[in-house]
Amino acid sequence: MGNTVEELAGKYHAAWTALDVEAIVALHTEDSVFHLHGVTEPATGHTSIRQTITALLRLVPDLHFEAKRAYLGPNHIVLEYDMSGTVGDSPFVCDGADVIAVEDGLVARKDTYLDLAAYQRQVGPLPKLAIGV
Repeated sequence: MGNTVEELAGKYHAAWTALDVEAIVALHTEDSVFHLHGVTEPATGHTSIRQTITALLRLVPDLHFEAKRAYLGPNHIVLEYDMSGTVGDSPFVCDGADVIAVEDGLVARKDTYLDLAAYQRQVGPLPKLAIGV
């Protein structure tokens, strides 16, 4: 039996907090979609999702999430948080929200929305993520 929505939310948050790429990917369905809106094209499937997360962590190796609120339903999770880290020598913090569709106890789709205007005021223009490198 798969994870309950509550178990998945806890495990997924823990995996992102630990920056454990393999644990994050393992909590996605095989055909899952991860879309970091305004930053990347949608990543579909474990390989593409792994490459996108790895590229993000290369850019922001000290990525951190401070949870604010979670809303759980039978087939979804919505998380609100502050995301912070350092790009080059520039620290940043911005609001974030994830809308997650759940199927069989795993992430079927994750749409991430960030306050990119706040990020750009602190760090500058968004760099292109080197996905698949």
